[in-house]
Amino acid sequence: MLEQYRTVYEGGEGEITEKKSRFIATVHPVESEEEALVFLEEMKKKYWDARHNCYVYSIGMNREFTRCSDDGEPSGTAGRPMLDVILGEDIYNVAVVVTRYFGGVLLGTGGLVRAYSKAVQEGLAASKVILKQKGIALKITTDYTGLGKIQYIAGERNIPVLDSEYTDKVVMKLLVPVQDVGSVQKAITEGTNGRAGIEKDQELYYAVIDGKVITFDH
Repeated sequence: MLEQYRTVYEGGEGEITEKKSRFIATVHPVESEEEALVFLEEMKKKYWDARHNCYVYSIGMNREFTRCSDDGEPSGTAGRPMLDVILGEDIYNVAVVVTRYFGGVLLGTGGLVRAYSKAVQEGLAASKVILKQKGIALKITTDYTGLGKIQYIAGERNIPVLDSEYTDKVVMKLLVPVQDVGSVQKAITEGTNGRAGIEKDQELYYAVIDGKVITFDH
């Protein structure tokens, strides 16, 4: 399991024109190879009249399902350059189709590589790409004298508070990056003189999107 990874939260569409040929890149988040194949079929139907619908997808934390296709373009001029952009941007669980409407002018091998690469970059620029981080939800139980110290530690370290419950005691759920769990536990224990109860509640991924913390199960 990766401690953090980049992925597409919302897909988008980008377009470039090279010597009268249109290159339309459609980006889509996918969680399985089946989802990727359904997306490819949808794009082929949408752009049925295009000369080429080249594609790439990369799925899994070890990129277990990674495929690319030149779809009739000269070998190595479309699918592989598209994959190189995905790998270079370090994006996981994504599928991209670049549709080409031929403009009557041959671009040559180098021209095709540049065009398909640039189209993918435009598609990603039009998408919402996020950084998912692996975190541990820590359940903190404390009395009211320890509350201020815990709030200070969370604020100082930009740790999201998922939930708070106030009764005769306070129960807070903090979302801590997995690599910081040890140091946060230590800081809370020392800050409350050992009076706070700390237990690991669950492991999840999260991302900050438009200023809000969104959690994911993977």
